[in-house]
Amino acid sequence: MPLKTRIENAIDAALLRARRGSAPTQLSSALFYAMKPGGARIRPTISLSVALACGDDAPDVSNAAATSIELIHCASLVHDDMPCFDDADIRRGKPTVHREYGEALALLTGDSLIIQGFDTLAQVARQHPARAGELMSELANFTGMPNGICAGQGWESEEHIDLSAYHRAKTGALFTAATRMGAIAAGQEAEPWTELGARIGEAFQVADDLLDALYDADTIGKPAGQDALHNRPNAVSEYGVGGAVKRLEDILGGAISSIPSCPGEAMLAEMVRKTAERLTPVMPASTAAE
Repeated sequence: MPLKTRIENAIDAALLRARRGSAPTQLSSALFYAMKPGGARIRPTISLSVALACGDDAPDVSNAAATSIELIHCASLVHDDMPCFDDADIRRGKPTVHREYGEALALLTGDSLIIQGFDTLAQVARQHPARAGELMSELANFTGMPNGICAGQGWESEEHIDLSAYHRAKTGALFTAATRMGAIAAGQEAEPWTELGARIGEAFQVADDLLDALYDADTIGKPAGQDALHNRPNAVSEYGVGGAVKRLEDILGGAISSIPSCPGEAMLAEMVRKTAERLTPVMPASTAAE
């Protein structure tokens, strides 16, 4: 089964559990709206790719790990888009959840998706208690404080910002979770997979900073120019456009060399190469000419 199909089937199962019985119809609809159609599903793809490279001896656990990460990611997008943060109008080319359903339901949608992420892991706890418990701990660590995406958002309220720590938490956390949780789901140690996830996460943030600075909302499917508008720390203001591109290339080059020895090492290297192609932005003509 192709990874994309496997991921979407697992996400659909999680959404059906959240919307069963006499659940409120508007919130049920908002959950589906926030998750579908998805973006590149890069985090669950990475998680499943690592699990496959490590043997994938418990596919139900691997599916749960990948799905839980994507649920948390989508929850963070719903919350990030709200008026108290970015006040964004569009996400993935359509109105944001709070524009479509209102702020109250958007807040509940994000909260519900977070809880659903942990519930998804709980579903496999009876058959695989040790792995499920470790996965829940990992997901909590990379979602909350002091190392997770909540900490990353919190950095934006600080007077003095550590750019590396900010990127590591806000964007890098769920990528690191993806590689570590993929290994755990397959019964392997998490620590050797930390560097790969961290490098991919940092690369993704630098690429996102470049897209935000260089393109418009129609091109990237979400508001552009947000870093400058909200005076947020970013790689372009730190290094300049050329420096940010060079930084991105260096990070991605190191990612392949950080892949631990495993049966699926070659497959993972190819996945990272494809990720690099997807992340590296094509410079607009006006910028390339400078």
